[in-house]
Amino acid sequence: MRAGEFEPVRGVEDLYVHDTGMFDTDEYGAVYVYDAERPIVIDTGTGANRESLFETVEAIGISREELAWILPTHAHLDHAGGAGHLAERYPNAEVRVPEKGVRHLVDPDALVAGTKSAVEEQWKYYAEPRPVPDDRIAGVAEGDRIDLGDRELVVREAPGHAPHHAVYHDPDADVVFVADAAGIYVPAVDAVTPTTPPPQFDFEQCLDDIRLIEDLDPDTICFGHFGPRTCDEALIGEAKRAYVEWVERVREKRAELGDDEAVVEHFESASRDIDYWNRERARANASLNARGVLTYLDRAGDEA
Repeated sequence: MRAGEFEPVRGVEDLYVHDTGMFDTDEYGAVYVYDAERPIVIDTGTGANRESLFETVEAIGISREELAWILPTHAHLDHAGGAGHLAERYPNAEVRVPEKGVRHLVDPDALVAGTKSAVEEQWKYYAEPRPVPDDRIAGVAEGDRIDLGDRELVVREAPGHAPHHAVYHDPDADVVFVADAAGIYVPAVDAVTPTTPPPQFDFEQCLDDIRLIEDLDPDTICFGHFGPRTCDEALIGEAKRAYVEWVERVREKRAELGDDEAVVEHFESASRDIDYWNRERARANASLNARGVLTYLDRAGDEA
């Protein structure tokens, strides 16, 4: 897919995936549009390329008054940065997000400051988020259900990536919207890589989240980065290995170099992500992932 394009998700009726063109990179950021009886947008992108998402929603046949739900999987701005903009565009849509993310979407200042600190020059690819009116938003928690009229989504908490992260399960269609809970799927190489951003990445909980997805045993999982993929035992095993091997690599490199900035620089230089993403995105992704593991290792050491 190319930035701004959308296509049906194979095997799931009325579901579409839209490429947001996030970070000026094709097949990196996905938004899902479910043309149900009560239509929903799942995740929103950064908000920077929102006009193309509006065009996709219209092309699917959903009017501005019809959209019922805006459902970020978590509050990170690459998934929820467009929530306020979409709330303005679609006046009847209610915003739902895991409970710990609500305050960040109502008052995004702290989240913006933290994101700018984490992504540095990559901030140019984000839009300044608009606050979601507090009478248009509510939190969801484990076991809650989002009513789409002819189907429903079940909320399952998955806080390994971030405390405000959930996955959404449609048991009738046998699909799970996993966001960042099972890593990043790279269509160009048909492989899964980990996503371990600071400051709240939790390795053990991430493995538990992948096991949760395994237990749900869906036919299809929809990655936030990027796109749908048939779920099978091999995919779940690949995701688990990706996290275990990545955390161990960072641990070993820290022991070898003894300097965290040197560790980050090593993984930026060694990243193979340039094989399928632009160089700037590849380096930024490697930096964030390395810093997240280093922060986790510090926290785990304190707790030991």
